[in-house]
Amino acid sequence: MTDGRTSRWDEKAGAPEASAFMHVTAPKGATEVKGAVQINPREDIYLLSFVTSEKNAEHIAADLRPEEPLKVKKADFAPAGELFRHLGLAEPQTLRGARSAGVCPPCVKDDRRKKVQWIDIYAQSLKGDRARVYLKAF
Repeated sequence: MTDGRTSRWDEKAGAPEASAFMHVTAPKGATEVKGAVQINPREDIYLLSFVTSEKNAEHIAADLRPEEPLKVKKADFAPAGELFRHLGLAEPQTLRGARSAGVCPPCVKDDRRKKVQWIDIYAQSLKGDRARVYLKAF
């Protein structure tokens, strides 16, 4: 139990809850589907990750309607509040060559996601035309 001033992981929430909040479904045939919800004093953070085809990763990113397509940014250090490590994954912003984009669903008038303030998407290319998709939303 917390006093409402600290972060904690919702042990009963996972990929289904994160997927429902973001209105993003792991594509058919996706593997390594993982998710979590971090309860915070101000806004909860929803994490979703899975491995799918590069084409599906691009389609998911486009469906979020970011102002810019996925592009490689310089790898960065993980912030103090490492999130994806909770799922046993590396922090996506630290991955060399990972492509990313961000979107404010209300700003792009995405009524499917009007309760979501922001979504970050990262796509890490893997072998055999596969990609690990990382989604973080609040």
